[in-house]
Amino acid sequence: MEEFSSIQHLQALSALLSEPADSDEEDSQTVSPVARMGPGHIGAPASALGTAKRVDQVNSAYIKNNTKDIWSMEEVSEGAPFEDLTDPRPQPEYEIILKQSVGTEDLFLGLSRKDPSSMCCESMLVKVKLPDTKLSDIVLDVKETFLDLRTPKHKLALHLPHPVHSEEGTARFTPERAELEVTLPMNRPLDCINLA
Repeated sequence: MEEFSSIQHLQALSALLSEPADSDEEDSQTVSPVARMGPGHIGAPASALGTAKRVDQVNSAYIKNNTKDIWSMEEVSEGAPFEDLTDPRPQPEYEIILKQSVGTEDLFLGLSRKDPSSMCCESMLVKVKLPDTKLSDIVLDVKETFLDLRTPKHKLALHLPHPVHSEEGTARFTPERAELEVTLPMNRPLDCINLA
């Protein structure tokens, strides 16, 4: 705050703030140099801080790599680690439904702490339409955050919205509707507290 203690600096700041916004170049030539100062002019000059010397000493290799990019293209692989980009099979239609067990005491009396939000859901149901598919053609692999489904005509590489218990899930294929239903219990760290 010592830089603002002189009267000249306060007068320059006052003149800067009271200047009209739509002034032309002709008007700025008639204004004193102190009134043309901006916020960067307040404080000690840059030469006194030695910043000019430090800028010259910066390594040229650092300047070439110093961009606004967060990462370089070599660090990021194309696509997700489980997806096969060379596979031309189309993705089937699918739907993700979050499920929760609700009893009459929850629905009519509101005795538990459950609400309709996704935080109170216990499992996730993934419905996949697989036309012209037999049960023996389906290959299903479920990881904690990824579902991989392969048939001779379709491929589904699905990143799940919530982590699941992959070993405890169930799958059911209905040939009349040509639909696969995969039920996966959700794996969240505070489920024992939230769903009690």
